Amino acid sequence: MSKSAEEEHPQKAFGWAARDNSGTLSPFHFSRRDNGEDDVTLKILYCGVCHSDLHTVRNDWGFTGYPVVPGHEIVGVATKVGNSVTKFKVGDRVGVGVMVGSCKTCECCQQDLENYCPHIIFTYNSHNPDGTRNYGGYSDMIVVDQRYVLRFPDKLPLDAGAPLLCAGITVYSPMKYYGMTEAGKHLGVAGLGGLGHVAVKIGKAFGLKVTVISSSLKKESEAIDRLGADSFLVTSDPAKMKSAIGTMDYIIDTVSAVHPLLPLLSLLKVNGKLVTVGLPDKPLELPIFPLVLGRKLVGGSDVGGMKETQEMLDFCAKHNIAADIELIRMNDINTAMERLAKSDVRYRFVIDVANSLSQ
Repeated sequence: MSKSAEEEHPQKAFGWAARDNSGTLSPFHFSRRDNGEDDVTLKILYCGVCHSDLHTVRNDWGFTGYPVVPGHEIVGVATKVGNSVTKFKVGDRVGVGVMVGSCKTCECCQQDLENYCPHIIFTYNSHNPDGTRNYGGYSDMIVVDQRYVLRFPDKLPLDAGAPLLCAGITVYSPMKYYGMTEAGKHLGVAGLGGLGHVAVKIGKAFGLKVTVISSSLKKESEAIDRLGADSFLVTSDPAKMKSAIGTMDYIIDTVSAVHPLLPLLSLLKVNGKLVTVGLPDKPLELPIFPLVLGRKLVGGSDVGGMKETQEMLDFCAKHNIAADIELIRMNDINTAMERLAKSDVRYRFVIDVANSLSQ
């Protein structure tokens, strides 16, 4: 007979979990493994609320295992370190992002691309090597192998810095890999949500001219006055879209809903690059003629490896980049999820775990 979540491991833990595809979260008792030789135990202080959390608790992608404790934008303090841990000590500010394990031996792992390892262990809705289910950051503590723990720079605020562990690396990694960092070049950012608003800030830090591309005209002042974008392009204005044809070197597409790619491709110059990081739940139509006739590239990207994620955190600390957040209490999470589904957040919810999670 299998053990309950509360009995699987020696350390008692507490969080909030969804039990079915209604996505409703409620208090949940479970357990964590003991701190091993290579492990770091974190007291969780803050956890960002990612759009992936919403998709997962509602089983939008069809592979959620319940009960599920979401959360992969985790910031806290190290409370215990194993004897073989060399990177961290008790009391350090630390973070945990999208992954907590990989095989460590494949080509991807050897190249610091653990996020593409075929045996990646995600921070939640995944299984540990011993077959037990793992649980995410909507909880009081977590135990993680030191390879997958990040040093959280002192200059970054713990709360507003938490979303960088997913949203930040999701836009930073493709910008680096696809060469979208040349100062003076023109970057379009499609979608101004949790990912898009961080992409604007990182793009400006690289010295790019940044245009926000959005279907919502009401976001124009926020994009320019609040986030520092150079210009704003509303997709529902045919005249403005026409005048912007062939003006952009790169576009990072953060839109998570089904949307046409042709209007975005038309905005690119010859040799332009469109990189998509949103995850619509249905396939997008990709027209080939604009690619062939303009030698344009369409690519994708999924977060980043541990080395690159640490690089991103250090870059953001240097340039004073953090997310714009709305801090919430744990018992407000279901309301926050409803608002997130309506894109009613500027621009990322972060749970004040340490000050609001009570049994």
